[in-house]
Order: sequence, then C-alpha cells, then structure tokens
Amino acid sequence: MEKALWYLLTATRGGTNRVRIIRCLSDQPMNANRLAEELDVGYKTVRHHLDMLESHGVIEGGDNKYGRLYFLTDQFEHNRETFEEIARRLE
Repeated sequence: MEKALWYLLTATRGGTNRVRIIRCLSDQPMNANRLAEELDVGYKTVRHHLDMLESHGVIEGGDNKYGRLYFLTDQFEHNRETFEEIARRLE
C-alpha cells in the first residue's frame, strides 16, 4: 500500500485531487456526485480518480451501483501515516 500511495499521489498529475478526495472520505462516505460538488471538480474527473484509488485498494465502493458510496479501506487506514507524510510534502 505504501508504494501505491506514493505512486497515486506523487507520480501522476492527479495527486492533489486524490489527496482532496481521501480527505473528504475521511470525514464521511460519499458518492461521486457529492465529491464532485464538494471539491468543485468535474464528475468525470472524480470518477477517474475514484477508479484509480479503488484499483489500488485505497477505497472501496458499496454494493449499490446507483449513488454508490465510497469508503476508505482498512488497508489504507493501516497506512494513514504514510498518506499524511505524502500530503504534507504536497502542501
């Protein structure tokens, strides 16, 4: 997970938006539409970042396809310290 976080947040252009998404999901589960509104980012952009985060095990989606809520994974929570270190470096 540590390598995935470094890759997702620093080695690609969308790192800043992914940090913002993770911060929002730390407060509460949200669906893609709500995240787009909250972050003032396009829906398709949010969907792309959610797909990347989900494919690397950072987040997981609920069972419902419509209005699917996203949650941070337990695996991510075990590596939150690494996330916070990376986020500080990006600020």
